Amino acid sequence: MNVRTLTEKALLLSLTLVVASLSTPVKASESVVWDLTGVYANDEAWESALETAQAEITALPRLAGSLGDSSASLSAALNQISSLEKEIARLYVFTSLIFDSDQRDADAQARIGRSRTLYSNFEESISWLAPEILAIGDARIEAFISADETLAAHEFFLRDTLRSAPHTLDAKTEEILAQASLALSASEQIYESYANADIPWPTVTLSEGQEVTLSQAGYSLWRAAPNRDDRKLVFDTFWQTWNQYNDGMGATMAANIQSNVFGAKVRNHDSTLAANLFDDGLPPEVYTQLVTQVNQSLPLFHRYLSLRGRMLGVDDLRYFDIYPPLVEVDTGEFDLARSAAITFEALKPFGEDYLALLKQGLDGEWMHSHPAPGKRSGAYMNGSIYDVHPFVLLNHNDDYESLSTFAHEWGHAVHSLLAQKQNPYETASYSTFTAEMASTINEILLQEYMIENARSDEEKLFYLGGALENIRGTLFRQTMFAEFELAMHEAVEAGEPLTGPKLSEMYGELLKRYHGHELGVLTIDDEYAAEWAFIPHFYYDFYVFQYATSITGAAWFAEQFLAGDEQVRDSFIRVLSAGGSDYAHNILRDEAGLDMTTAEAYAPVLRRMESLMDRIEALL
Repeated sequence: MNVRTLTEKALLLSLTLVVASLSTPVKASESVVWDLTGVYANDEAWESALETAQAEITALPRLAGSLGDSSASLSAALNQISSLEKEIARLYVFTSLIFDSDQRDADAQARIGRSRTLYSNFEESISWLAPEILAIGDARIEAFISADETLAAHEFFLRDTLRSAPHTLDAKTEEILAQASLALSASEQIYESYANADIPWPTVTLSEGQEVTLSQAGYSLWRAAPNRDDRKLVFDTFWQTWNQYNDGMGATMAANIQSNVFGAKVRNHDSTLAANLFDDGLPPEVYTQLVTQVNQSLPLFHRYLSLRGRMLGVDDLRYFDIYPPLVEVDTGEFDLARSAAITFEALKPFGEDYLALLKQGLDGEWMHSHPAPGKRSGAYMNGSIYDVHPFVLLNHNDDYESLSTFAHEWGHAVHSLLAQKQNPYETASYSTFTAEMASTINEILLQEYMIENARSDEEKLFYLGGALENIRGTLFRQTMFAEFELAMHEAVEAGEPLTGPKLSEMYGELLKRYHGHELGVLTIDDEYAAEWAFIPHFYYDFYVFQYATSITGAAWFAEQFLAGDEQVRDSFIRVLSAGGSDYAHNILRDEAGLDMTTAEAYAPVLRRMESLMDRIEALL
């Protein structure tokens, strides 16, 4: 079983060879659109596969009651269920990729709904599975595992299921919960409709006469405008738009949190946080240690904000000053070809095997590269189709941020390739906890490469500033999100109502504390507190904190990578290759010696932040 498939990552190649090898698949100034025919040849093939899967789903309940007969019966049943789950993932990903290419496509939207219904039906059809495994009991399951090597692929799933005994309900209740899954997840779909389709995004005219539309992608681009008045205009207009939907988004978020609290309570967890950490086998100390270390480091963050104000020449730093680069420098365009070439060069510390996998991806048509009308905003990698390959969605704007995102998402893709190479389908899917380390370390290696190869002090300052901004956005911002997410859930758990204005109040308080509003470090306008409604990750339960732990772990590895420690490099590759064969915390601790429950784990990222600021101040 691979239960997280749908809910959710020596010799060196020369740059010359890389550029030559990429000249055909990735051409300068050309967009790339993924080829999905390797998944299904056409819509008709998808329809046929869907019908077959529907028929197979109806047969799964017949397996109930047979799992304990013998190890062979257990193995056969799990293989059948796993094979079907793999096909359902394939069905879902195919149509989700089409839909994300153009979310105006009504047919694709309908197929998304049918895919979700199919998966809901699948979950309902196996709702008896966990209760039956628990009824068989630890001793007999362990005896089956020891006696039958065909159960090796299911070993982790079986033991994970046994671990969940206190939180698994009887078969009938599990069936009811499975039936309710679509209704309980509806808030995420409502958010996506608002954010990507329904909100009429405003158009503004910038200081030089350029008319721009402030969609989510447009906002992400123009919030970093060099002209301060333009940045204020972008912020004011964008957040005024979101504030118009404050009540509706508040109701949507409240429904999402209530659903999460319900799920935790009905499964006998002490809290939603405990429930979500339990799923990935994460010790609660990981979360608490992160929040503790980041809050203790807010003076370091404030040092960065003060440095930002100094470099921008701004005495009264405001929230709309947070995104522009610290210096203006012409780095040239980072089109796909240049992004690929630089990424290869920056990732040389990984070695030839890693780069060969990256080349395989870029030589193929695995990517949807540039913005397009109706296309989903942001970027992601989807590696859920085990028998094909990962797919990468970008909104490449040919700037440095796009280069960084390119390296990030392809880090996820290589992670999937490594995990799938080492694992059967059942354990190839990995936790977010390690997934984001695989991508974030690529960003760090890229940053150091760009700093080292800068052509001038001004360019070096640009890349140093970008690295600092990465820490701000990933460590401090995501931890702030994590605190907000926890506060939302604790409020509902305490019986407090959540509304749009209440959520803005809660978020605004955190926003001001983190950014030193009361200390005079950076001023936060009250209307910007609507930012919570903009963040899609709040609809993925306790997901965001793992971005912060990711940059922490990535910095821990990168510090040793950059010092030339090949043993640490090899241990990191083993971490990625392990996939989901164990809990992520265990893999990191056992394969690499990184324990994220300790304060020491957070020291390298804070040292890196200090080093970056020291290097900047030495150049000023």
